[in-house]
Amino acid sequence: DITFFGGGGFGDPIDREPERVAADVLNGRVSALFARELYGVVVKNGSADLVTRPSGQVIRERIEKDLAMEKDGEVVALDFFKIGIIDYSCADEIAAKLISRLISSEYGDKYIILTGLNDNQRENIEAALERKGLAVMAEMRDGKKALLGDLNNYLKETLNFILKKGKVTASDLCNALKLPANTVGTRLLNLYKKRLVKRIGEIRDGGRVWVYERL
Repeated sequence: DITFFGGGGFGDPIDREPERVAADVLNGRVSALFARELYGVVVKNGSADLVTRPSGQVIRERIEKDLAMEKDGEVVALDFFKIGIIDYSCADEIAAKLISRLISSEYGDKYIILTGLNDNQRENIEAALERKGLAVMAEMRDGKKALLGDLNNYLKETLNFILKKGKVTASDLCNALKLPANTVGTRLLNLYKKRLVKRIGEIRDGGRVWVYERL
């Protein structure tokens, strides 16, 4: 079917599946209030609950369609602010599978961050990520940045340095952490492959260098 921002498309909106409406809320396409009024979706207290694995599959597939339309290099934010509960099975089906496929380059050179998370949402999403050895950058509802999931201490050290500085080169990291170039290069490449930092090529002093930026 054809879906437009704001809920346009074919057919009676009231017939749309609740899971697809929830995906639109998660992607920021429609507000929770608009979803309730237009689609007849039960959105308790202005939020939509994400529960059960089948529902998670429908939502993930919708998000994947949106990802396919984004350009390489884009950072895609999944906003949970208007979402209520997300249970473990749904967190695994949505967050864990999206991140797993993201780092396998199934979506191209793109990035995903999670925003607007509360502590309960974080708990289930982090559990799903840790079980599969995955990690993702997030922003909590209080605006604080957080790393969710599993990451070794060496990469955490490097990531924290990038988060503090905003962007760095391998040379910057070598000088700051007093590490050999091959160690620094491996750390930065691993963070990029995990899609926890962006990598951009720049021309400096007549040569091309990789610059690693926080999301």
